[in-house]
Amino acid sequence: MPNFKNSRMAEDIKREMTALVRELKDPRIDKLLTVVRADLSGDMSVCKVYVSSLGGMDKTLESVKGLESAAGFIRRELFHRLKMRKSPELTFIADSSIERGAEISKKLNDLLG
Repeated sequence: MPNFKNSRMAEDIKREMTALVRELKDPRIDKLLTVVRADLSGDMSVCKVYVSSLGGMDKTLESVKGLESAAGFIRRELFHRLKMRKSPELTFIADSSIERGAEISKKLNDLLG
């Protein structure tokens, strides 16, 4: 069970990752990319970052490749911005939750309207 410090750090990483994604200049990273969730391991050595894009799963997978190539830079920036003792290893995972939510919303609008 994650403790309070761990979950707070995961939220801080998510917040800073959202800002960092906007600053990256890699053309593979979609402008509509959203950081959905950050899961930090108990010892804070590994962080899984789930990202999703409104552009669909293809755009999300391409963005993950761009994020993986910038992982060293992102890791260093997180270390400096959050003043961490140890910077976690970042793993980026494509998530289709935003796309799925948009589909559900569309279906509900079709049923109601």
